[in-house]
Amino acid sequence: MTAALLAGVAGLALLDALNPATIAGVALLLLAPMAHPVRAAAGFVTGAYLTVLALGAVVYAGADIAADAVGNGLVWLRRIAFTVAAVGLAVAGLRRLRARIRPAVTVPGWVNPLSAAVLGLIMTGADLPNAFPYFIAIERIVTADVGAARSLVIIGGYALVYCLPCLLLLIAGATRGDRVRRRLGGLYERLGAEKKQPRSVPIAAGYLAAAAGVLTVAVLA
Repeated sequence: MTAALLAGVAGLALLDALNPATIAGVALLLLAPMAHPVRAAAGFVTGAYLTVLALGAVVYAGADIAADAVGNGLVWLRRIAFTVAAVGLAVAGLRRLRARIRPAVTVPGWVNPLSAAVLGLIMTGADLPNAFPYFIAIERIVTADVGAARSLVIIGGYALVYCLPCLLLLIAGATRGDRVRRRLGGLYERLGAEKKQPRSVPIAAGYLAAAAGVLTVAVLA
């Protein structure tokens, strides 16, 4: 286990941590009119952490087997990650070619601290296929060949860094609840409330150009 490996994985985890889905999930739970919003947000973060850890272990095991079987077979992991990211960008770009009403994001009435953990698991699991830094980090861990136990420790650290923005928001919500909720309320009005999104060719072109760039990286990986 080298410092370069840990620094590289930590950098990828920090990049992956800027994940709007998980951060928004915690923010919505802190804003939700429920008996224990902080506990629900804590459950959500726990579910997200366990998802990143468990799926990382599964992907690591599969990639390790692939590496042993076909030598340089880890290239497929990189290509799949970048291809999925390119498809996601392309879909986002195409959606901006027509006007649409973005529905408001709300917390279902059945959400409580326990079900919030399940919600965190589902939302994080659904979003991980788009998290190409995650797959690149696992590829580097497999290539470093530091052993299964150390690899799982590194993946656990990756999951912790991935959840760091959510943890910081959770701590802020627990210690300065009213002040944090006021600020989150303003942010929700801009990003989470129902909003009409007009057709935008420049934004669509930007997304499609980014998708083409990422796809080129996938082909050359």
